[in-house]
Amino acid sequence: MPAFPAPALPDLPKIIMGVDPGTQIMGYAVIEVTGQRVEVLRYDVINMKALGSNHAVKLKKIFDRMIELIEEFLPDELAIEAPFYGANVQSMLKLGRAQGVAIAACLSRQIPYVEYAPTKVKQSVTGSGAASKEQVASMLRQTLKLSADDAPKFLDATDALAVAMCHHYQKGNNVKAGGKSWGKFLADNPDKLAAPVAGKKATAARKKPAA
Repeated sequence: MPAFPAPALPDLPKIIMGVDPGTQIMGYAVIEVTGQRVEVLRYDVINMKALGSNHAVKLKKIFDRMIELIEEFLPDELAIEAPFYGANVQSMLKLGRAQGVAIAACLSRQIPYVEYAPTKVKQSVTGSGAASKEQVASMLRQTLKLSADDAPKFLDATDALAVAMCHHYQKGNNVKAGGKSWGKFLADNPDKLAAPVAGKKATAARKKPAA
């Protein structure tokens, strides 16, 4: 009996959430990728300027809003920018906490994450790791055919969109990601893998509503 090739399976959509951490303004973006087609579902910011100087209140705001976005869009993966290491230690600590809370929100819903260095994000979108926020935003508008009239007020939103696109361009290859990722750690330290890592649940199964 002749063997027939198996029919090609259609590309399943993947939803990626990108986050640009911040303690005053945190950018976020959600894109849906089907093959090479990218649709921007939303990109905006979590504005915490009105919350004053209470850092704990801001961290709770980040966590609560991230959970709301997760429940609304059901992302498959989180791509988040690694903190930029500056001279102000206190600012770095606060930024790291903000990033950690965003990651924790995703992990609480079993969503894997990857960190990307700021230069990696800029290079993947514009071709230059030294590009400005304005150059990143301009390139994204051209690539994704976004209307400048509908763009959010803060460039943190387009920064987050750039992080999501950077992850898309990596094709899920975490080893190539900038910053420190779990995939990179395992690649650099194969002896640390004591047991096979279970594969991620199928998107359809995870998104199936509870009976």
